[in-house]
Amino acid sequence: MSLAATPVRAPAAQARGRRMVPPLLVAGGIAAATIALHLRDPHDQGSWGLCPSAALGFYCPGCGGLRAVNDLGDLRIADAASSNLLFVATIPLFVWIFWRWSAGRWTGRAWDPDSRAVARLSAVLIAVMVVFSVVRNTPAGAWLAP
Repeated sequence: MSLAATPVRAPAAQARGRRMVPPLLVAGGIAAATIALHLRDPHDQGSWGLCPSAALGFYCPGCGGLRAVNDLGDLRIADAASSNLLFVATIPLFVWIFWRWSAGRWTGRAWDPDSRAVARLSAVLIAVMVVFSVVRNTPAGAWLAP
């Protein structure tokens, strides 16, 4: 039996560690996906399978997203925007949301956005995705296609 003092973690630090698990898991998942997309280039035809909507001749709002992540991993922002402009344009929004969520979990003061604001933002994002999908599938918006 050792008489040496063992460090005791304060309850607040233990609680913070538990609170930070979800943001760390999300960040780890994003990092793993980014690494996977860097190791297996989605620009190569069929490297990540076949997109069902593209196979039907329709570009969904996500088409080109894998290529955009790959391009961003190589710091080619213009190429990423060319692959999926909507994805690249929404990154600052999702970074901000992730930051607010993580900061709230770190401090122990949960970020609780107004449910009406969340509903409005969700409706706007869905409307933008629908418009983006329709426009990128027209001859005038062909420049938005991946």
